[in-house]
Amino acid sequence: MKSFFAHETAVIDENCSIGNETKIWHFSHIMSDCIIGEGCNLGQNVVVSPQVILGKNVKVQNNVSIYTGVICEADVFLGPSMVFTNIINPRSAIIRKNEYLKTIVRKGASIGANATIVCGNNIGEYAFVGAGAVVTKEIKPYALVVGNPSKQIGWVSEFGHRLQFNDSGFATCKESSQHYQLRNDFVTKLEP
Repeated sequence: MKSFFAHETAVIDENCSIGNETKIWHFSHIMSDCIIGEGCNLGQNVVVSPQVILGKNVKVQNNVSIYTGVICEADVFLGPSMVFTNIINPRSAIIRKNEYLKTIVRKGASIGANATIVCGNNIGEYAFVGAGAVVTKEIKPYALVVGNPSKQIGWVSEFGHRLQFNDSGFATCKESSQHYQLRNDFVTKLEP
């Protein structure tokens, strides 16, 4: 018995795993051998290619293609029309399916609308990639990056708010009151 929702226009190939309470909307295509976790929401015109893995509660907005080689951990947000690549030097006349590069989007990260992630560059936990950014290198956990090519301009909390660190390297999220420490250009959340 099917434990997920798929709109009647969605195409779901054989041999894919789709978690409970996941929703797949209009004109989306879920290809074989992919894994979609529980509670995910895939908007209109989404393509999930073979062997892609989406963790629990991943939100994929309209017009996103997630290509082979991409892994999104739990609670990842993929904004409208953002783009993943999986070949570093694509050519129409040259087949490079054995050269797909892996890209991992770590737990809780958000990627804004129309951003592009060049393959092989992982996105750290709770990082925030701004709308339209072009990611050409690894993104640290909690980093806020914008622009083309993307440049880090600050740090964000797990709730997505910009962190303002004091002279001692401590900050508090204005929404959650969680505490963070900046040391050696890395941010960690402090346990209560």
